[in-house]
Formats: sequence, structure tokens, C-alpha cells
Amino acid sequence: MISNFFSHAIGSVSVLLYFVNTVFWATPILIFSVFKLIPFEPWRKLISYILDACATAWISVNNLNQKIFSRTQIDVTGLDALTPKDWYLVIANHQSWVDILVLQRIFNRKIPFLKFFLKKELIYVPILGLAWWALDFPFMRRYSKSYLAKNPHMKGKDMETTKKACEKFRFKPVSIMNFVEGTRFTEEKHSRQKSPFSRLLKPKAGGVAFVLSAMGSQLHKLIDVTIEYPAEIPSYWDFVCGKVKNIRVNIQVTPIKDIVENGHFSDDYFENPQVRTRFQSWLNAQWQQKNNLLELNQTNQKSL
Repeated sequence: MISNFFSHAIGSVSVLLYFVNTVFWATPILIFSVFKLIPFEPWRKLISYILDACATAWISVNNLNQKIFSRTQIDVTGLDALTPKDWYLVIANHQSWVDILVLQRIFNRKIPFLKFFLKKELIYVPILGLAWWALDFPFMRRYSKSYLAKNPHMKGKDMETTKKACEKFRFKPVSIMNFVEGTRFTEEKHSRQKSPFSRLLKPKAGGVAFVLSAMGSQLHKLIDVTIEYPAEIPSYWDFVCGKVKNIRVNIQVTPIKDIVENGHFSDDYFENPQVRTRFQSWLNAQWQQKNNLLELNQTNQKSL
């Protein structure tokens, strides 16, 4: 009981420090975001680098928090070939909110600051929307099939708008993150999906295809991350309380040109069933390799 009390006390202090650190770094990000409104591209580029430096410092302090309070050992393979001066698409399996902390921790200062594609509507979220915009998170607008049926002249406009928003990354390295399964793994979801993978949910190709369609010519490498919790899948609270002793992460890096046809991603992915089938087959093969790795590690652990 005493041990449980101390772990909860540690978790409470850790969460408080996460909060204070977030408020501390959000302040300069919001201040500099105002200066980014000045319509002068060299100035905006300079401010973007300053903002990314603030975000990187925020993660660095979070990582220090983890080392002091969580004391989780993360065993990583495959980090050697990465550099903060390259352009990446990052994909990973998704089991817990802890995944995001793990990815931020292992990639901090190794690759450009991780960014997610966000729905256009999220730019109006108070404070955060402005911070995401300031940090160059790409905002996308997707039109439904019913909307396009009534407004055929808007076909392709969503992709055109997103590509234009991503043009800034031609001159500034970026890492775009995508959780391919679309949701966190649970046994209930796994059963409902009838997933063919014993340790994973079915991968969804649409999100990756959208990123490649919008930024395929700008991204250089794919980072495929496999996150494994040797014990049970932890909650965020488990993590901050120091109950997660070990996490394993495997990283595979593949040139983007090796996974797209003729060196570029097909522009008619969303219209051509054959293109979609080929790409989904490639992604399923990636997920099968990931599942095999998780199964092998589980077998080896049981034999110890």
C-alpha cells in the first residue's frame, strides 16, 4: 500500500511538471506565432525555425521528466541512419497514448519535430489551433463523396489546397506522423475487425496515401516504427507513475522512391481501384512483418 502511495505521488508530481512545462513553452510559441503573420517569407521561415526550437526544447524537458520520475528503459534499434536534416514520413502501430511520448522521446533531435496532418476545423481550437498553425502542422480539408456529387467543380480542390499548404516544406525538413491503424489497439476492436494480424489492427491506407499524394515529391524516407510493451499495454497514468519498466522500439527506414511507382505516388490513388489495391497490399505486407516481429519477441520472452 505504501508503494502504491509513492507511485501515485510520483505520478502526480510528474503530471504537474508536464503541465508547467507545456504552459512555459506554449507562451513563446503563441507570442512568436503573432510575428509569423507578417507576410514576408524569409521572416516567416526564420520564425518557423525558432518555433520548432521551442517545441524541441519542450520535448527535451519532458524527456528529463521521464528519466527522473518514470525511469522507463526504452530499447531502440534502427536510429543510426536518421538525421534532423532530412524529410520523413513516420508510421507506427498504436496501442496507448504513451506511444506519442515514446515517439517524441526517441526522435527528439534525431529527426525534425514530429507533425501530424490535422483537419481544417481544428485550426479554430482556442490556443492550440494557433500553436499548431505556428508550428506548421499541415491542415487538410477533405470533401465527402456526397458533397462532391453536388459540387463536382470542387473535385481535387482538397488535395490542391493541402499541397499548397505543404509547399513550405520544400525548403524546411519535416517529419509527418501517421498512426496507420487509425485508433488504439484493444482486444475488443481487434475482435470486431476480425484482424488477420494477431498483435495489430488492420492498417488503413487512406491516411498514408493522402500524405504521399500531397507531399510525395518532398518526402525522402519512410520510417516504420514498431512499438512493443513487453508487459501489458500501459495507460498514461501507469507510465507517469513509473510502472512501465521497459519498452522496445524497432525502426525500419525505407526510401520513399522504393515504395511508389516510377519514383512518385500515383495522383489517381483515390479514383483508381487497382492503384488502391496495390498500395493496400504493400501496406498489409509491412504490417505482416511488424506482426511477425512482435510475435517473435513474445516467443523469445516466454522462453527466457
